[in-house]
Amino acid sequence: MTARRINVRGIIYKDGKMLCQQLTPGADGKVRDYWCTPGGGLDAGESLHQGLTREIVEEIGISPKIGKLLFIQQFEGGSRNQEQLEFFFHIENASDYHDIDLSSTTHGMAEIQDVEFIDPKNHNVLPSFLTKIDIAAYINSNLPVLIDNELN
Repeated sequence: MTARRINVRGIIYKDGKMLCQQLTPGADGKVRDYWCTPGGGLDAGESLHQGLTREIVEEIGISPKIGKLLFIQQFEGGSRNQEQLEFFFHIENASDYHDIDLSSTTHGMAEIQDVEFIDPKNHNVLPSFLTKIDIAAYINSNLPVLIDNELN
């Protein structure tokens, strides 16, 4: 059976823009030419909300107010080319994320090259479904959770 990695991500959205980060180059020195939402993998025994809070505080230094589940993505990838399962939650306190000081975080300076609110439709954002959907509609309505399954 293939190992599965569970990831959690925050959708911090305000005025048509989403808080995204560009990661630092990988261990191989390869530049990452995409933007992504803050988050990462769960630690053993950690709940989805605990993991998301830890990841956002480690990377950005601001505690999230976690709202509803918006999206789930399932795909094969990562450094070990294993199955990935990602849960994307709305972060309700978007206004708290306008002044980010990566130097005051435990992981930000080492992992993040840039972080800012961007229009996902005008940037290379991963996962790519975030560039094609109406994110505000998912936040502000009772649309069902969007499930993006890229497994064969």
